[in-house]
Amino acid sequence: MKNVGPGSNILNAPADLKSSLEALGQTEQIPAGGVLFNTGDENLGVFLVRKGKVCLRVEGLPRLDRAFPAGSLLGLPATFTGNEYSLTAIAVTNSEVMRITRDDFLRLMREQPVLCQQATDMLSREVCFIQAAVTQQMHALVSAK
Repeated sequence: MKNVGPGSNILNAPADLKSSLEALGQTEQIPAGGVLFNTGDENLGVFLVRKGKVCLRVEGLPRLDRAFPAGSLLGLPATFTGNEYSLTAIAVTNSEVMRITRDDFLRLMREQPVLCQQATDMLSREVCFIQAAVTQQMHALVSAK
């Protein structure tokens, strides 16, 4: 599992987005090993990690597993699209997260275009990371043959 530090955290929410989300969310205490969401779960919104560390796991591709620290916003792709979660989120340490429902999140995105752009930038960075990782995996498989 890769540790994604403060300098390279692609899912770190900017301060104004964090504060707007905190005004909308409900705080939940998640013990180490507790699950925020599983692959295939119905979308419940985004999760802002306030304390602790949460791992995003990719079923069958452990090389893509990454741990995200406080300040990270998880569940963006599924929340924007309304689809089920495509990853599993598990607390690595005792963690405090805020869950913001999909309806509240999307309303904020409609009403605050600057915050929507910030969230879209985060989503873009995540997609680029996954695309690069999958490409690397494909090259490794081809080289192994």
